Amino acid sequence: MTMPTPQYPWRMQVHHIRQETPDVWTLSLLCHDAYPYRAGQYALVSIRDSADTLRAYTLSSTPGVSEFITLTVRRIDDGAGSEWLTRDVKRGDYLWLSDAQGEFTCDDKPADKLLLLAAGCGVTPVMSMRRWLAKNRPDADVQVIFSVRSPQDVIFADEWRNYPVTMVAENNATHGFVAGRLSLAILESVPDLAARTVMTCGPAPYMAWVEENVKQLGVTRFYKEKFFTPVAKAATSGLKFTRLQPAKEFYAPVGTTLLEALESNTVPVNAACRAGVCGSCKTQVLSGEYTVTSTMTLTAEEQKQGYVLACSCHPQGDLVLA
Repeated sequence: MTMPTPQYPWRMQVHHIRQETPDVWTLSLLCHDAYPYRAGQYALVSIRDSADTLRAYTLSSTPGVSEFITLTVRRIDDGAGSEWLTRDVKRGDYLWLSDAQGEFTCDDKPADKLLLLAAGCGVTPVMSMRRWLAKNRPDADVQVIFSVRSPQDVIFADEWRNYPVTMVAENNATHGFVAGRLSLAILESVPDLAARTVMTCGPAPYMAWVEENVKQLGVTRFYKEKFFTPVAKAATSGLKFTRLQPAKEFYAPVGTTLLEALESNTVPVNAACRAGVCGSCKTQVLSGEYTVTSTMTLTAEEQKQGYVLACSCHPQGDLVLA
């Protein structure tokens, strides 16, 4: 892709690449125009300069603070996006990015007292917001708890020396780390927990545990980012889906999205933003009742033909898919 598209209007050049941990790299990008984004947002990246292959990555940099636009990427074996970005992309190469997206941001939330909780690569939006808060709300009381597999897996290790943070290491904890996993005792040790705005990002089971426990401890302002998308176990009852090409029948629980139904039954589907914006999960529904929360990127003619964005399609009964 040598020219901008409405989906990828931003051309950025790789200035340098830094290895954060054994399997995580940060790509620092030069944008020759002012790229508008908010701390904590993400962008879609065109993979191998293809308009058809895209992946969503957090903008780990901070507007008004960072010199570069940065993407911090964990290499996943056989991951189309991460393998290319961390193995093949070199200094001087160009990447195409979408506009910044997402609502997991701190600039519009009560910020006198915050608790930011991250696990693994979920720390990327948290660090972006932590820098923003230090610059724009320096008097805010910000507590951070960062959970990792081991001390060698701390992303932004040098930079964390600038901010108060509780590090929790599941394995091989050394001085300065709490051994084990995030626990109720650690949460209870946070001063004024119930009065804080709590924001978390990480694997789905981690965020579910955080949500349940902070709410039990009185937190009423809670926000989470779905950094990793869980794939639920295939259901054996509930809504029935019939796919014609290739022929397959499968089930999903009532209340699921079409995307969740497809993924939990290992039906191939492209998905990037998962927010009804990028259009990569376009799917044709031939019959059945459903509602949609987004039709972005779909033409009026496509909608007449039954095309939906699977991430924003909410089946109300059995569906037949093309």
